[in-house]
Amino acid sequence: MLVLGIDPGIAITGIAVVHEDHGKQKLLHSHAITTPSNLPSSLRLLKLYKSLIEIIKSHKPDVAALENLFFNTNAKTALIVGQARGVIQLALTQNKIPIVEYTPLQVKMALTGYGRADKNQIQQMVKTILKLPTILSPDDVADAAAIALTHCFSYKINKMSNFKAQSSNKVQSSKFKNA
Repeated sequence: MLVLGIDPGIAITGIAVVHEDHGKQKLLHSHAITTPSNLPSSLRLLKLYKSLIEIIKSHKPDVAALENLFFNTNAKTALIVGQARGVIQLALTQNKIPIVEYTPLQVKMALTGYGRADKNQIQQMVKTILKLPTILSPDDVADAAAIALTHCFSYKINKMSNFKAQSSNKVQSSKFKNA
């Protein structure tokens, strides 16, 4: 499975493409899409869109994992990040790539098992899991890789839960047939 991890932003959007195969994850691509602050927001969003389309066409991910953001202080930041998220979701949907979202808490729990893990702990886990020589930089790229890894781990758990639920339903339905 190819997972495109995305940490949305207007100035910097972190990108990481992680290949997951039988419980082993490998980083295939990572970088930051940056937009100059002196450009109007419409042109920054267009640059983000075009860059993301190139990545989608180049790597053909099976799924995209985005950070589900929560802002409670700066409405202006929330608005522009929301616009970036909309452009990202548009590009993914146009290319028929399923989108899953994870909260920062879910990412921390998936990678460290601790909901109050700090940024450095997450970055160290990303480095360790992906067997990287150094921590990914900038932070947005490391966050994108963490989000992609969260999906790799969550996908397996959800797949097992669905299998158990289906197996349980089959057992229960056979009990009713025999009754």
